[in-house]
Amino acid sequence: MDVHLNMKTNLADIRIEYSSRNLDCKDVARSPIKQFETWLNQAMEAGALESTAMNLATVNPNGQPSSRIVLLKGIEKDQFIFYTNYTSHKGLDLATQTSAAINFFWPELERQVRIEGSILKVDPSESDGYFESRPYGSKIGAWVSDQSKKITSRKELEDKVLEYQQKYPEGSVVPRPSHWGGYALTPNYIEFWQGRPSRLHDRIVYELDEKGEWEIYRICP
Repeated sequence: MDVHLNMKTNLADIRIEYSSRNLDCKDVARSPIKQFETWLNQAMEAGALESTAMNLATVNPNGQPSSRIVLLKGIEKDQFIFYTNYTSHKGLDLATQTSAAINFFWPELERQVRIEGSILKVDPSESDGYFESRPYGSKIGAWVSDQSKKITSRKELEDKVLEYQQKYPEGSVVPRPSHWGGYALTPNYIEFWQGRPSRLHDRIVYELDEKGEWEIYRICP
């Protein structure tokens, strides 16, 4: 059976011509972390929506990839930190396949950053410290949500919220669930992408060599 989409716009005709900036090897910092921090600060100054949002790509033991948006919560010891439920889809992926990738896109600056590396859990004390800083509702949510699992209805979720609000009233200490905590991605490859006219984008790569030093080079768009 033929299916015809009734669309007002031809998707093939949608494109944006990037032309606001350029990027060259001589312009970037020697450290990719410093270069990333510079770009992140510029994204925040430009008013980028959810400037710390990043697409996290993982793969399961069968080689099936999946991705989702998470929030960067810190850069410590040259590692990229985020927090989540350890028993979620991504948590189960990372339990067996520690290689992963994250991607930031800041359309306001016509930029993206691709980062590849290995991911491990952070020390429990770090997870405790961050969890304590979260708003009360977010703490309760960490207890309530059996992330990525099937649920019968929204009401089931709301009933669990009431249950845990009674168990941990606002103003009381809400402990961190053992199934919730942080991950740290240690990069071995970072690409800085700057949009340019006619899709001839500037792409500058930092890649760790065998000596553990960053090699900087340009790749074709």
